[in-house]
Amino acid sequence: MTYEIAPPPEMQDTPLNWVKKNLFSPWYNGIITVVIVAAIAYFSYNFWTWATTQAQWDVIPRNLKLLMVGRYPSGEFWRLWTLLGIISAAAGLSWGIIARSAVQLFNRKILIALGAIAIILGFTPTLLPGQDLIVIIFGLPLPVHIPLRLILVGLVALVAGSAWVGRQAGRAIPNFGKWISLSWFLVFLLGLWLIGGGYGLREVSTNEWQGLLLTTFTATISIVLCFPLGVLMALGRQSSLPILRWLSVAYIELVRGVPLITILFMGQIMIPLFLPEGVRPDRVIRAIVGLTFFSAAYLAENVRGGLQAIPRGQSEAAQALGLNTPLTLGLIVLPQALKAAIPTIVGQFISLFQDTTLLAIVGLVELLGIGNSILANPKFLGRFSEVYLFDALLFWVFCYAMSLASRWVENKLNVDRR
Repeated sequence: MTYEIAPPPEMQDTPLNWVKKNLFSPWYNGIITVVIVAAIAYFSYNFWTWATTQAQWDVIPRNLKLLMVGRYPSGEFWRLWTLLGIISAAAGLSWGIIARSAVQLFNRKILIALGAIAIILGFTPTLLPGQDLIVIIFGLPLPVHIPLRLILVGLVALVAGSAWVGRQAGRAIPNFGKWISLSWFLVFLLGLWLIGGGYGLREVSTNEWQGLLLTTFTATISIVLCFPLGVLMALGRQSSLPILRWLSVAYIELVRGVPLITILFMGQIMIPLFLPEGVRPDRVIRAIVGLTFFSAAYLAENVRGGLQAIPRGQSEAAQALGLNTPLTLGLIVLPQALKAAIPTIVGQFISLFQDTTLLAIVGLVELLGIGNSILANPKFLGRFSEVYLFDALLFWVFCYAMSLASRWVENKLNVDRR
């Protein structure tokens, strides 16, 4: 007869025991903890005192339109809100498709987050102005005054509602996810049409694309373009064809050895000198080209690191199964390399988004540039801290969102599991 030995009783780790074990044991950890907490409390108290008694935050609501869209025509704001609504619906549908196999689409954490966002948007911006929208009914444009906070809450509700619709449609229609992937390309083209105009809409010059609108537009286009170019450069550097490998190495090393500001200046000033007379690309297009070529060189090295992390046995096994080189790269090697390089790729995307601040130096008024323009106004002299803190908050929100998406993709693809 065998006797089972009962496992030792589990020790319940109370919050007090956890604090003693992790923060105050041994004694020098306790000293470090006290010093760090005291420093955080000191700076937090000083910041809170300054923010509530000395800071003049009225500069933000009074210039919110400039910070968001710059000199974009007020009568065309409905196009931007329409685009935001379309993006929110597409994002919700994608979320529902991805989470269709989950037990709960809206778990407790997600519901708490959505509720907190709705409360913040609904009650915090009481000083923000309303928004004049154009509602088209039976072909007649009707201006409607809607508070901005209600529009933002409506966008959050649209994301949640479309997520539920996407989950139900994903379960009922097997290929619905493929159509959602195609819809993002259509949303991209629709966004270009709504922002720029033409084909029935009033054309808006790129000189009027300013503030956060210009920052997100240039960053999004550059990210979309630099990713395939960087992958091609990485594959070219790994190629067995000498001429292709030499050209890829020359491009990567040349671009990485030149500062981004130099490339932007060459794009804005030098490129028109080498083109025929009368041919002058738009300033925004030239900036996007510079950002794309610069980021693609760094992205190529990130992807090349992922390619080198794949064992040679993967390619040999694919060749033993009869796959040719393109199929081996496309089906076996490249998917694994991209999964391994997700953190560095997203880090490059975040860096690209932050590098858009250099556009102010070459005459494009993006988010930081519009902030400098506001500070040049005699009414707002000396408001540097308020304006730059607001700019920093916006950059942090976008960059942290990309970081969260990166971590979610890593967990979904089980990158860390072997």
